[in-house]
Amino acid sequence: MKIDLEYAEFYKKLEELSAWKEKAEKALETLKGFVADGSQPVGWLTLPEDYDKDEIARIRDAAARIRQQCEVFVVIGVGGSYLGARSAMDFLWGKDRNAFRKEGPAICFAGTDLDGEELARLLEYCEGKSVCVNVISKSGTTTEPAVAFRFFRGWMEEKYGKEAASRIFVTTDERPRPGTLKELALKEGYECFKVPGNIGGRYSVLSAVGLLPIAVSGADLGALLDGAAKAKEEFTNNPFETNLCMQYAAMRNLFYNDGKKLELFSFFRPAADAIGEWLKQLFAESEGKEGKGIYPCSAVYTRDLHSIGQYVQEGERMFFETMVLFDPALSDPTVPNAAENVDGLNYLAGKNLSYINDNAAKATCLAHSNGGVPVLCLRFPRPSEECLGYLYYFFELACALSGTMLGINPFDQPGVEQYKTEMFRNLGKPGYTK
Repeated sequence: MKIDLEYAEFYKKLEELSAWKEKAEKALETLKGFVADGSQPVGWLTLPEDYDKDEIARIRDAAARIRQQCEVFVVIGVGGSYLGARSAMDFLWGKDRNAFRKEGPAICFAGTDLDGEELARLLEYCEGKSVCVNVISKSGTTTEPAVAFRFFRGWMEEKYGKEAASRIFVTTDERPRPGTLKELALKEGYECFKVPGNIGGRYSVLSAVGLLPIAVSGADLGALLDGAAKAKEEFTNNPFETNLCMQYAAMRNLFYNDGKKLELFSFFRPAADAIGEWLKQLFAESEGKEGKGIYPCSAVYTRDLHSIGQYVQEGERMFFETMVLFDPALSDPTVPNAAENVDGLNYLAGKNLSYINDNAAKATCLAHSNGGVPVLCLRFPRPSEECLGYLYYFFELACALSGTMLGINPFDQPGVEQYKTEMFRNLGKPGYTK
């Protein structure tokens, strides 16, 4: 992995960045202290090296059975319960993976919202097909997935009868005592996987929360965890001078202190669109509190250069851009030559699309930098499970470091509960009065 500051030239201020060294190192020591005393949910910090091997074996076994017995695999969850898995599938297999898949079930998501039309369409799509369901919820009572699961549970029982229990898989918390979903699973005989009690939802992609759906998609879990382990080794041990994760966290705080209140994550790979969604939850829910925090947003280029590109180039200068780039994938078509050259593209004939895309990225970095937007370029290896595991760990640690340096707790989300309270009052939930 590399960080390129070439397009943040006027904003380097390396002497100022060095001033953040002590804060970054202290933040890392604070996180390690949380592992030791258990006062914060930082189990993800050591997960790549101390994961439950028996649990991983059960996940692989369940994924193999699901791939063999069903045509549609429905993943029910919201927020951190689905964003990690969704981002992995899109990144590895493409946004149209269901249409282009050669083997394995179509993988669909439910419980991400309360829109009735979307749920009705998915239920209709499942008609006549063999279906398995994975419901993911720490409490089992979060409204969106709980409502979706009520629909699907009834649908599965009507379709399969007693066999439905063998087709429903539950990922939920079981500490300090079994919650609502766990109790239901025990009663009905659903196979269960753990939401680790010491890992928050937005940091949970490398636990059973993300790993079961990712395994069903056909991904290599060993390579994914190896990539995360490699990142852990580098970023929890290397000194600030060679630690790209600490440097990135320091740059974010430097920009924030200089009035850059938004971070635009941009990609030149459409399949990384859902990684942008995962990053938005990770950073917004971790940092947006106590009147502080960098607001995260995302874009996919070159598509979005034809929509928000004008604003990025000449709009208000209150943000910085983190461009996430990848080395070329193995599939890299070459532009053919055309005898008549009607479209005037023969100057590109013989060039790979990755070459054209990389030059578009360089041009975009230069244009945005010249327009007054500091651009950090993070380059990762070519897309693969190992690359993805490395990326997840890098951003999880960077987020925790950055939030700790900002002086807030990056592991709680008290504001999320406010809309729930108001909604429950409106809906007349017992215990909530208007």
